[in-house]
Amino acid sequence: MNQYISTPWLQIINQIFDMEKKLENIENSRILERNIRRIKSQLAEMNIEYLNPINERYSETRTDVEATISGNSSKNLMITEVIKPIIIQRNGNLQQIIQTGVVIVESV
Repeated sequence: MNQYISTPWLQIINQIFDMEKKLENIENSRILERNIRRIKSQLAEMNIEYLNPINERYSETRTDVEATISGNSSKNLMITEVIKPIIIQRNGNLQQIIQTGVVIVESV
């Protein structure tokens, strides 16, 4: 696959990520984990990966996410919610951010 991921692919990846998030709150969701792993494996064969930066530290110098700060403080920020994942495409040893993540951050 070339360095460009079409909009339909981005939408599919975002939907898979959204399903994965929803499955975390459902009992017996393990029956679908295998399917999600297979989809991720197929994406990896196309050198595409999506990342969930939940619970990672946030600073204004971070370029892989667009953040909305929740609360009053802007010190010691942590990503508390991920609306859209970071989507990257690998090309050899290089990686390109195809979609920046959209996140909510809060002071911890």
